[in-house]
Amino acid sequence: MIERVFAESLQDLAPNPELTTYGMVVTAIVKNAFVLAGIISFILLIFGGFNVIVAAGDAKKAQQGKTAITGAITGLLLVLGSFWIIQIIEVVTGKQILSPVGF
Repeated sequence: MIERVFAESLQDLAPNPELTTYGMVVTAIVKNAFVLAGIISFILLIFGGFNVIVAAGDAKKAQQGKTAITGAITGLLLVLGSFWIIQIIEVVTGKQILSPVGF
């Protein structure tokens, strides 16, 4: 037999009642992802710098620190580049991507 399926609205499932469309949910996720990426990059920079300082002649540990610093800077540049690309798309198209109307 076929059973009835009852769909839930996004407003019933959302932890924040202001998020009424899927676009607003995606916008909130992307904004928080940018912040989280910045925090992770900062932590990796500190971790890499600490490893380089504490290496005390251990070339392997110093190389691990340098690799962490390089990865953190590369990741941060990728995140900033993607943010700038989104901003350029917003200007060119005239559409708000990261801050839709009513959010």
